[in-house]
Amino acid sequence: MTSPAGPPPTGGGDGERQRLKLLAVTACPTGIAHTYMAAEKLAQAAESRGIEMKVETQGSIGAENVLEDNDVKHADGIIVAADKDVDLSRFAGKRVLTVGVAEGIRHPEQLIERVLSAPVHAEGGAPTAPATGGGKERSLGYKALMNGVSYMIPFVVVGGLLIAISLSLGGHADPSGGLVIPKDSFWMDVNNIGVIGFTLMVPILSGYIAYAIGDRPALVPGMIGGWIANTGELYDSKAGAGFIGAIVTGFLAGYLVLWIKKVKVPKFAQPIMPIIVIPIVATTALGLFFIYVIGKPISWVFEHLTDWLSGMTGTSAILLGAILGLMIAFDMGGPVNKTAFLFGAGLIATGNQTVMGMCAAAIPVMPLGQGLATLIRKRLYTEQERETGLASLFMGCFGISEGAIPFAAARPAQVIPANMLGGAVAGAIAGVAGVEDAVPHGGPIVAVLGAVSGVPMFFVAVAIGSVVTALTTVALVDLGERKRRGEAGFGAGAAGLEPVPAGVPSGGGSSGGGGGAVVDQATVRAPVTATVAVADGAAVAEPSGAGDTSVEVLSGYLTDRTVKVSLEAGDKEAAIREMAELLARTGKVADLDELVATALRREAQGTTGLGEEIAIPHAKTDAVTEPVVGFARSAQGVEWDSLDGTKARLVFMIAVPEAAAGDEHLRILALLSRKLMDAGFRERLLAASDEAALLGVLREVG
Repeated sequence: MTSPAGPPPTGGGDGERQRLKLLAVTACPTGIAHTYMAAEKLAQAAESRGIEMKVETQGSIGAENVLEDNDVKHADGIIVAADKDVDLSRFAGKRVLTVGVAEGIRHPEQLIERVLSAPVHAEGGAPTAPATGGGKERSLGYKALMNGVSYMIPFVVVGGLLIAISLSLGGHADPSGGLVIPKDSFWMDVNNIGVIGFTLMVPILSGYIAYAIGDRPALVPGMIGGWIANTGELYDSKAGAGFIGAIVTGFLAGYLVLWIKKVKVPKFAQPIMPIIVIPIVATTALGLFFIYVIGKPISWVFEHLTDWLSGMTGTSAILLGAILGLMIAFDMGGPVNKTAFLFGAGLIATGNQTVMGMCAAAIPVMPLGQGLATLIRKRLYTEQERETGLASLFMGCFGISEGAIPFAAARPAQVIPANMLGGAVAGAIAGVAGVEDAVPHGGPIVAVLGAVSGVPMFFVAVAIGSVVTALTTVALVDLGERKRRGEAGFGAGAAGLEPVPAGVPSGGGSSGGGGGAVVDQATVRAPVTATVAVADGAAVAEPSGAGDTSVEVLSGYLTDRTVKVSLEAGDKEAAIREMAELLARTGKVADLDELVATALRREAQGTTGLGEEIAIPHAKTDAVTEPVVGFARSAQGVEWDSLDGTKARLVFMIAVPEAAAGDEHLRILALLSRKLMDAGFRERLLAASDEAALLGVLREVG
């Protein structure tokens, strides 16, 4: 057993203990393999030193081997190897070391040494992002932003779609009041429900940004601050600050709470600090600060932009349309957007409907363009983003520009400029064509309902502007991802709308650790299968595998038809296509190109190169009709962006239909990743002379 470094252990217990007791939590936001690999590496390192360790895994399948209160009570330290936020409140009073999941894979021995001198986690501390890690870690600010966006998306989608449905089925054009839904109608009730969703969208964004930074005490000030930011009447502005204001209040609330937490208070006051004192102080301070300090400039901007636009009514229609389009697209509901919209709406009553025509053409460009971008380059977007893109397309048809807010909030540097360029193009085309709009609303819906004159050019303006936005977005996002991959040294993808980020690195060596209770010699030396089903062995051949190609591995998903001795591809993309063609031999691949595209999109989210010359690309897609697994061996190796720098020589590919994308997909991945930690197993795969011999080795997987 290693001697403790630094201060003595903090764990409890009765009398002297012969073995040090450590706990660990491993977590990865994009998959299961890295989670289990880190768990297994930590378990092995602990076992080799005579240290008792229990590892909780938080993979895609959920939390397994969960640490209980009694485990924590008797622990001498806790290692958190994670690339997503982990709730540390249960570890108060214990030494906690937080690192990236890759560190758990690469340097488990060092982590065991370091945890014994790690700082003691204070009660009420926030969920802690990894302090160090392999590869390039996302910043706390980025993670907080993505956390807010992921919680905001359902409100955008639900609110926007309900408003769109109520407008399309229950609304009609009214020159004096825009698109009107009868007040006492059923569709007005539907519309009101949607409006509530949209109203909550901005506070939710702000609140969960704050929560990711300052934990629960920051949630209330974040949400109330977001509500204030979105309610211009509170600071004498005709327009709220919108989602940009919500981002500001979210970060202010989060960091304000962190600062207040550092204030030393008497022990008797400590229990009420996180539930009473901190929320009240932070909410009051943030609210007043926004109303009296930030709100005034917003109101000033609104008033002066309106005056400036009023002085431009006699200028070139192209220039005015481009400027209005830029403003409409900039903040999608904020003061700049509202200035342009209300300026156009106010001129309708004077008989000038051309300015509103320019605005109406620009309004749908952002959601339509962003939705179109998710269709043009699917691999740049997560599954959740693609689903949001479809909803965004629908909202764009009804002039709901807020449908693009999730994309703008997640990637402001790429999306906002693209939105503005497309909006300017649409506004300019509508201006030069003399398009008119008789109602204060935008999007194709106003043309369908007869409120627009010059309908053909209106649609031309919308279409061209949307395409410009989509193509510019794709180019900028792709450029950003290429740059990030180059800086980080491993494959990374577009940022996900989930509460956790994409681009998780992986490293070499092992996997497992999710199934047992306390890790000892037996659980480390044998494959861990307590939490996964054992594959059907009825069709398994003799151990040697020689001359027998009837071997079926992993419940028959991997057979002689999906094994290849020599992988010919020289790069990752070609290798994935070759593996997909291998899977197609089974007749279970309905769309080869879509299977390849889905696997590449998964690679964009984070490399599946696990290190130790292993890669496990996988895809969840209806391009396959049944689960299927393939294996191929590369003599020269394929560059797979593995964290340990090794080229992939052992390549497995897993493809499952969406209906089987839950436990079955994770079961296969867990079985493979756990078995591949065995160096002898890898050596036997590399040494096998032909397909029959490979199958004989592969039957060990189960």
